[in-house]
Order: sequence, then structure tokens, then C-alpha cells
Amino acid sequence: MSLEHMTGLRCVHCGHAHRVEDVAYTCPKCGIEGILDVEYDYERVARTLTRQALAQRPLAQWRYEELLPFDAAAARPALHVGMTPVYEAPALARDVGLERLVLKDEGRNPTGSFKDRSSALAVMKAREVGRDTVACASAGNAAASLAGFAAVLGMKSVIFVPQRTPEPKLAQLLVTGAQVLRVEGSYDDAYWLCQSACERYGWYNRNCAINPYLVEGKKTAGLELAEQLGERMTDWVAVSVGDGCTLAGLWKGLKELKRLGLVERLPRMLGVQAAGASPVAAALETGALKPVEARTVADSIAVGWPRNWRKAVAAVRESHGCIVRVEDAELLEAQGRMARKTGVFAEPAAAAAMAGVVRAVREGRVGPKESATIVVTGHGLKDVRTAMQGLPPPLDVPPRLEALEALLARSG
Repeated sequence: MSLEHMTGLRCVHCGHAHRVEDVAYTCPKCGIEGILDVEYDYERVARTLTRQALAQRPLAQWRYEELLPFDAAAARPALHVGMTPVYEAPALARDVGLERLVLKDEGRNPTGSFKDRSSALAVMKAREVGRDTVACASAGNAAASLAGFAAVLGMKSVIFVPQRTPEPKLAQLLVTGAQVLRVEGSYDDAYWLCQSACERYGWYNRNCAINPYLVEGKKTAGLELAEQLGERMTDWVAVSVGDGCTLAGLWKGLKELKRLGLVERLPRMLGVQAAGASPVAAALETGALKPVEARTVADSIAVGWPRNWRKAVAAVRESHGCIVRVEDAELLEAQGRMARKTGVFAEPAAAAAMAGVVRAVREGRVGPKESATIVVTGHGLKDVRTAMQGLPPPLDVPPRLEALEALLARSG
């Protein structure tokens, strides 16, 4: 059923349309520059994707099946993905200086990150085309996600990670039985090796940078936000940016429910990059991409050569939004501030979105009477070592009440 709603694939570089059956990953005319976008017959979608229909469907990302590129009759992974909670955060809003602040907690997905939305779709697409091995390059979250969902369907996963991948993320990979290849270099080095390996061995390529179907998984968070917030949609939606496909996916999902008449207004997109890894922000300013050597503690967005930059830049421009840069110290401070005010523990890359809102308010890009949603893309337990850098150590105390009293007196 869902495949019947797809009309084709369009290159975001040259604009050429392709039939779904003719292309696997990128535009044949443009090569690696030719990132594709999935197109749908929205008139047909509107006949069945209605408020009444949604009210009867499971609270998971598959509820939007008409807008997803998979066979609706196919078996789906058993792990629950999507419809993550949104929290009103009045104390944090006051602290930041906004009228209203909302968090969408993607750390509640099965492997603790936003990437589960794409990986659930990836393993289904791999099985659809008859592959039993799926591969990806990742700084950790996409890798852990793919390993988990491949395990559910009894598939093999081959994961290429950069040398600096945090141990908790490696543990998630290894415990699910993935073949983990730690590449001596950066994320970009791991990416290119993965690309070559997929071509050599025929593995299904889960990399969002070239696989057009995986952004469709990411857009479900935008579809959910539109449905969850409805007429209370915030003025801004903030999200951290690495490759660019997360921001682009969120915007596509928001637009689609607006097009179907299920939400009245759209937010502006606030992309946030680490200052040491901000080629998408630069591309927004200059109109061209200049790869950089990524330097940031936020490993999930440490991308020096983003492939989906065109989609991200287009989303920001179309929404009349902006991209801000934040220093590592800012995102670590935001990580602690968010946890203390809301109880939500975000990994450094996810906390970058919070830091970006703080900076945007300070610079006057977001006004004090406006509202914002922060998409918390990954759980803080993904990288506790980095989180501990800005935190005081615990207080050691002997197991005696008088010792506790003395310690409390000294520490105030």
C-alpha cells in the first residue's frame, strides 16, 4: 500500500526525476552530489491519512504509512519506534528567556536516539531488496541503532566507527552482535571506507548521506511534532546539525502534515552546529560547501564533509530560519542546564540544540515573546565521559552520621 503512494525520486542537485525502480541510492547523472528526495502522490495520501484514521492507529512511526517508502504488508521490527514524548519546560523557558519551551525526547527510542527512526526503515528496505547484510558508518548512534534493528530481523550488520567513538556506544554495538570495524581516523574516513565496502561486497548501505529512504524515517519526528503540538506549534524548532539530513527530515515531515491540512502553521527551523564542525552553517552563508576537519566533543555531529547540506540549507531558507554555531563549552553548559531544569539528560550533540537556542535568544534571532521546541536527539548515557568533564566529582564520606554532618558543614 505505501509503495503505491510513491511517485518517484528527485535529485536535489540537478532536479531530474527518476523512477523508483531505476535508482538505488544517488542520481546517476550527478553521482555523490545527487542526493535524492522521495516524492509522493499527496492527493492519494490525503484520502486515507486523515485525523479520523490517525486516531485509530498505533502510537508509533508506522502510523504514517502512506508517507513512508515501504510495503505496508511487510513485517515490521518488533521494537517500538516513535511517538516520543513532548514536555512543556516552563522553568527552562524562564531560565533561557523565552515565552515557552518544549522538549521532544528522542532518547526514549529503543537504542536511545533519533536514529532508530531511520534504522527501522533501513532494515525493512534491505530485506525488501533481498540483502541479508546492512552496513553504515557512524560516530555511534546510527551504528547502535542499526545493530539493534538488524538483530531483531536476524540480519547481519557491519559497522564502521571512527577511532574516538565513546565506549557506551561501542558497547551497544558489540552486545547486539554487530561486526564493528574501528577505523583509524575521523567519521569521514569511516564513511568513505564504508562506501567502498558496500560497493565491493554488495551490502545494503544504511548511510543517510546517500540513501534517500532513511530521511523518510527521520521525517516522522516532524510528522509527530505537527500532530502532537497542533495549534500549539512553537515558533521555532531547534535541532543539532551534522550531515544535515535530520534538520531536512524534520522540516519535510512538518510540511507534509501542513500540506495535508492536519496542521495550520509551520515553525521556523533553527539548526545548530558545533563551532569546530560547521560547514553547513558556512554553506548557508556562501551557497557552497567547503569541507572542514571536524573538531568538537559532540561526536554525533562531528561531520566535516556533510552530504545532505543542500537539503538542510533549503529547509532553513524555506522556513525563514537560521543556523547558529556554538562552542563546546556552551553545549556542555546547556547539557547540565537542561538536566537540572527538566530531568532530561541529553548527549552533547543533542544538548547543542539547547545551546543554540540560548545563543539565538542572546543574539536577538529568537525573541523573548517567542516559543521553541528543542529536539533532544540522543540520551546522555551515550557519552558519560564527556558529560563528566564539566561536573564536580561526588563527595566521598565514611558510613557514619557524624562524618556526614562534618562533610555537610564543610561543603555548605
